Amino acid sequence: MFNYRTFATQKLANMGTKYFPFADVASEDVPLSRLLRLSLFQVTVGMALVMLVGTLNRVMIVELSVPATLVAVMLALPLVFAPFRTLIGYKSDTHVSALGLRRIPYIWKGTLCQFGGFAIMPFALLVLSGYGEAYDAPRWIGLSAAALSFLLVGAGVHIVQTVGLALATNLVKEEDQPKVVGLMYVMLLLGMMVSALIYGALLEHYTPGRLVQIIQGTAVITVALNLCAMWKQEARNRERAQEMKVAKPLPFKVAFTNLAQTEGMIRLLIVICLGTFGFGMADVLLEPYGGQALGLSVASTTKLTALFAGGTLIGFAIASRLLSQTSLPHNVALAGIAFGIPGFGAIIFASLDGGTISFLIGTFLVGVGAGLFGHATLTATMRAAPREQVGLALGAWGAAQATSAGLGVALAGVVRDLVVGLQGATGNVAQTPYNIVFTIEIISLAAAILVIWPLLKKTTKRNIPSNQAEAL
Repeated sequence: MFNYRTFATQKLANMGTKYFPFADVASEDVPLSRLLRLSLFQVTVGMALVMLVGTLNRVMIVELSVPATLVAVMLALPLVFAPFRTLIGYKSDTHVSALGLRRIPYIWKGTLCQFGGFAIMPFALLVLSGYGEAYDAPRWIGLSAAALSFLLVGAGVHIVQTVGLALATNLVKEEDQPKVVGLMYVMLLLGMMVSALIYGALLEHYTPGRLVQIIQGTAVITVALNLCAMWKQEARNRERAQEMKVAKPLPFKVAFTNLAQTEGMIRLLIVICLGTFGFGMADVLLEPYGGQALGLSVASTTKLTALFAGGTLIGFAIASRLLSQTSLPHNVALAGIAFGIPGFGAIIFASLDGGTISFLIGTFLVGVGAGLFGHATLTATMRAAPREQVGLALGAWGAAQATSAGLGVALAGVVRDLVVGLQGATGNVAQTPYNIVFTIEIISLAAAILVIWPLLKKTTKRNIPSNQAEAL
């Protein structure tokens, strides 16, 4: 007798493997359901990014009247921990515990940092802005508490994401590690899209009380999802704990020096910094730009994050298809930059004559470019590194990306406020400060093209997996 339920289940599984990016990394030992459950830590990271970069920067600048420079500096505070991502991954590799656990303790510590930051953040922001009865509170209290909250959330995001990705790569075969990392980043984008839509719906009618509820609800959901992600993912191994006590791993400085001496690695990291800086400066200003220059509401600008994340997800899917064939990662990264430059041009044109449609198209194109660029540079970094240093290379990629993104966020707010101050004597045009920042981003992406161009010529078959090298 024909079993329709079994047939439907098989068709759904085959469809997921075919159309869901990186789903073919699943195996009998590590099913897709386990990988998706582990990827919940990326969902919480996406929630944090949307809350900080997508919602709070707009609310702080427009509704709470906090200077954009101060907002940008707050959002850039996680930059303090960004360079330590490589060290965090290295420490989780060599961590010694009685039960032999390496990754889980670090993920839990990062989760506690995220929860603590979100717990104190809403009240710190209200004190910082002087809202309501908080107008007579000392400003340094709000400033220091807000800085601490952003620092805790940022540190938690860096720890959870770095160690979580390392745990994911431990669960699969070595040749499947780039795929599982790609799957984790797809879930990050899905988390950003869903949380942006939810935050946008909840903030349709903005009130300070509603903002407090949303931020603290995010803190509780973060702990719940991360606990679910960690559950039974890393096996206890006391023999490994004893081996780690006896063995002497390669010192971090030596391991990182060996990675840096790999041919083309330094140039590739420079490309990552320039490209991420170019794509990242707009993160803190897209929503305020939509509110001040185009007159969009809080709910509408919050949903922009979903549009951007959707474009990035499409970029990841395209990059996955290209890189699984014969396309080289440096070429795909160049294509991502080629999407980003006209995207920022369309965003600038929106405040001139293009209107909201041009703004939405530009935001989508920038998202697609960021997805292509991010996945391509991640793949290029992992392929260029020796097999025994893939985890370290993953940390180096994350450190370069996070550091340059943080610098871009901070500089964007500073440039915006400087231009606003200079406009005081000559009149105030709302879009001018933002358009100057977008122009700087175009220049940074153009510089990334110049740096990556020699890598296009030097890429050889040894940088390509064996099955693709044979095809060439």
